[in-house]
Amino acid sequence: MEFPINCICTSNLLLVITLVLLHFTSSLEFESFLQLPRSGFSVIRKPRKEVGIFLHVTAYGAVGDGIHDDTEAFRNAWKVACTFPQRATIIVPEGFTYLVQPIDFAACQTEILGAIIAPKDPKVWLGLNPRKWLYFHGVEQLTLEGGGTINGMGKDWWALSCKTNATLPCHHAPTAITFHRCKNLKVRDISIIDSQQTHITFTNCRSIVVSNVTLTAPVESPNTDGIHISASSDVQVSDTSIKTGDDCVSIVSNSSRIVITGLACGPGHGISIGSLGRWSEWSEVRDVMVDGAYLSNTQNGVRIKTWQGGAGYVRRVTFKNVWMENVTNPIIVDQYYCDAPEPCINQTSAVHVDKISFVGIKGTSGSDEAIRFACSDSSPCQGLYLEDIQLITYTGVATSFCWKAQGSSSGVVYPSPCFPTNESVI
Repeated sequence: MEFPINCICTSNLLLVITLVLLHFTSSLEFESFLQLPRSGFSVIRKPRKEVGIFLHVTAYGAVGDGIHDDTEAFRNAWKVACTFPQRATIIVPEGFTYLVQPIDFAACQTEILGAIIAPKDPKVWLGLNPRKWLYFHGVEQLTLEGGGTINGMGKDWWALSCKTNATLPCHHAPTAITFHRCKNLKVRDISIIDSQQTHITFTNCRSIVVSNVTLTAPVESPNTDGIHISASSDVQVSDTSIKTGDDCVSIVSNSSRIVITGLACGPGHGISIGSLGRWSEWSEVRDVMVDGAYLSNTQNGVRIKTWQGGAGYVRRVTFKNVWMENVTNPIIVDQYYCDAPEPCINQTSAVHVDKISFVGIKGTSGSDEAIRFACSDSSPCQGLYLEDIQLITYTGVATSFCWKAQGSSSGVVYPSPCFPTNESVI
């Protein structure tokens, strides 16, 4: 299935995509040494060594006036690049506007330079897959980098959302960039604004490094998650800024070995594991480390959310060194999550929550209830751990809430732990 794209290239914008078919190896170390994030992130980029074959889209008929359809020029350049045994580069010159209609990027050996803007009118997607805009599948050794901006032109999509207007039917909107069944990915030094829905999605991918990426959408934009990780493993996200209308980072369904460091989040819904277990599904998320994050004016801080009736587990998760500024729900585990127009029925089965640590979580809560553990009656949370927690509120006295939550604490914890049999060591 192919999908619509407009492409615009302006000065000081650069997008690089590298694909090389190599043997896959996974080598992510589950460690983090970053402290709390700085006010801004910067990366010193080394000059890229130009090797391989270089192909200009203009040589294949691209006009670049923003009116002429340059789709075939891009498609033909891509096909030619894939025929070379060595690395090839497709160059999209700066200073021009390229209109590109539906296109997929499948596995081959190539590299693309440029910046991209989406079609403004959602009607362009009629008859096409509504979930896809820039879709990479089956690629290995891919690097997407630059200093450019990818613009999803999402305003008209948001106006069609049932979350914006309850009288409208709910529908799927495209993700700005989707990586499906990819290995050895690097996404760095790029900016994505106003995505139609999620900004970046990884599905069934392995060995991913995301760094120095900026993702931005208005706080009122619906479902505009920043980074969505699904059924993927060995993922590193570092020095990234996300301002959006939904989760800054969401981790779902059978994902593992995730490390997030140096994240600036807000506005948005915070850092979320879940939602998990909807439609009685089995989900597993394990070995997640968030170490060094700054959350400002978000709806949630660090969160685990599961539906009743699900199965599976969330296990070995650590949130540490997180500073919060006016976050409504700084620490929350919610096993009664229900994002539906009607109340959800009570069910006995649940996604089990076990061995979850919150260490060095400090700042201000936008509500009195700074800590909330609402766990399942039939499958209580186990192994919750609090250490060095200092959350205050300007509206009253900060409190904590526990339901079927078992755990312990160490050192100074404020508000006080609410575990029924808390083992506290000061």
